[in-house]
Amino acid sequence: MQTVIGVGDPRAVKRWATSLATDTEKMIYFSRFVGKGENNIIERKVDLESDAGDRISFDLSMRLRGGMTYGDDTVEGKEENLTFYTDEVRIDQARKGADAGGRMTRKRTLHDLRQIAKDRTAEYTAEWFDELYFLYLSGDATFAAINEDKKLTTAFAGNPIQAPDAAHMAYAGAATSKATLTAADTMSRDLIERVSVMPRMMNAVDPDVVKMTPVNVDGGKHFVMLMSPFQAHSLRIEKGELTWADIQKAAAGAEGRNNPLFKGALGMLNDVVLHQHENVLRFSDYGAGSNVDAARALFLGRQAGVVAYGEAGNGTRFQWEEELKDAKNRVAIYAGVIAGVKKTRFNGRDFGVIAVDTAARNPNPAVAA
Repeated sequence: MQTVIGVGDPRAVKRWATSLATDTEKMIYFSRFVGKGENNIIERKVDLESDAGDRISFDLSMRLRGGMTYGDDTVEGKEENLTFYTDEVRIDQARKGADAGGRMTRKRTLHDLRQIAKDRTAEYTAEWFDELYFLYLSGDATFAAINEDKKLTTAFAGNPIQAPDAAHMAYAGAATSKATLTAADTMSRDLIERVSVMPRMMNAVDPDVVKMTPVNVDGGKHFVMLMSPFQAHSLRIEKGELTWADIQKAAAGAEGRNNPLFKGALGMLNDVVLHQHENVLRFSDYGAGSNVDAARALFLGRQAGVVAYGEAGNGTRFQWEEELKDAKNRVAIYAGVIAGVKKTRFNGRDFGVIAVDTAARNPNPAVAA
């Protein structure tokens, strides 16, 4: 006879919290870019997973730039001060509840209800996390994006949403601003090549800007260009000497191609791994007439963002609570996580991401009703 674990039993809480955590991590798109340590696009800060607190501060030390002292000239008194800039990520609790309904409408077993609730909350939480990453990395501080299924309408955990600075902003075609972008300024191979020059030269042309660093994958150094499927379509149909098949072959034959960084990649161009995702932010108010559809691709390097978790108290990052309501007639299940996401930014400048705005139109015309 099967043992039925009652609502709210600690054994159920631990089991389903662990299962929720495992499934959610697998479903989060950005998980392929997350890891402990500096050599990741999203660095996971672990300080709060075992310690108390609601924020983690981290420093950037700037390069020394002063001159050398030659010969027997006195070096004492000419020491150059070390310069540090600080950023921080804060964490907070986020929860989602599911009501399984009353006894008359609940025809499934408690195990089935838990399974369905876990599946749906894992799906929702993964989508919510990915939206956090896109919102913060894109810097849409005014929430101007028109993504129809967005779940976020405010900043989370007190982490500010910071618009890109001029040194970490690029536009397609000859555009130099939102207002000058035209419908013809779409995603292109030339744009990817052009943007890939920026991180390599940004410190050389402006010593106050920290050079973006690629992720090291089995000896190869790679950036990532994460774009909308609308932008990817423009790239695929573009005509030129380098075919789309060549771009795909470059990724398939790359050293480190089994690294998660290449999982689901469209291809590779000049060591830039190309990805697409439907949650890339889209807009409808670009151009001189504020009527050009656009999208903001993300050119990502090492430590473009950080994520931090707080321990949920049950041995996992995720909470799972069950409760009987309405005189024990209804079962409510609550899932939650304590976390925070932020784009890294020091001294008013982004650190590991370039926002790349292009025109991006749905290639499929609207079907008449």
